[in-house]
Amino acid sequence: MTSSIKIILAEDEASLGMIIKESLETRNFEVTLCEDGEQALRAYHRYDPDLLVLDVMMPKKDGFTLAQEIRKENPSIPIIFLTAKSQTKDVVEGFEHGGNDYLKKPFSMEELIVRINALLNRIALQQNLEDITIGKFRFNSIKQLLLLGKEETILTHRESQLLYHLAQKKNLILDRSTILKTLWGDDDFFNARSMDVFITKLRKKLKPDPEVQIINVRGYGYKLIC
Repeated sequence: MTSSIKIILAEDEASLGMIIKESLETRNFEVTLCEDGEQALRAYHRYDPDLLVLDVMMPKKDGFTLAQEIRKENPSIPIIFLTAKSQTKDVVEGFEHGGNDYLKKPFSMEELIVRINALLNRIALQQNLEDITIGKFRFNSIKQLLLLGKEETILTHRESQLLYHLAQKKNLILDRSTILKTLWGDDDFFNARSMDVFITKLRKKLKPDPEVQIINVRGYGYKLIC
């Protein structure tokens, strides 16, 4: 990575914020540290960052609310949430509010850096792709749109990422452990429950075309049939 990668870091715990900022700067990221959600929103408009790292629980404007507001202006900017929350519903809520990734506190700086690089690389790769055909649907992973004729269905970031990987393995088994490690960072039970929730959401959105199905291959993973 080069110094051209600009990151807005919103963390209200001053000492942790400085540790993260200094660690990222040693890797040549350009980091603007903000102590609350409103300050982070102003910084977003001022600096036009490449990626956001947002603490969920912040004064004045929490991370979820901030992400929702930014998503209305920029549907594709990468967002990583930092949080002490650990319930499945909290993780799902984070992705539904526009997060691309979700890191539970406490975490190592190496893990955060690895996830930042992986997210930037994955989005850069997807930006070179055209619409993907899934049965009668057309799917645009960058715009996060599922198109059926003139009908548009907006996907969340995590739904879009998961469908993208399923579509790349159309009619083949997508290994459960592999996709969990790729998108969630770990294939533990907690993350597996979160992925099952998003599979259910995708099934509902693909239901208008009965020829398209996501089936569970017990013990292996999922298969997108179309």
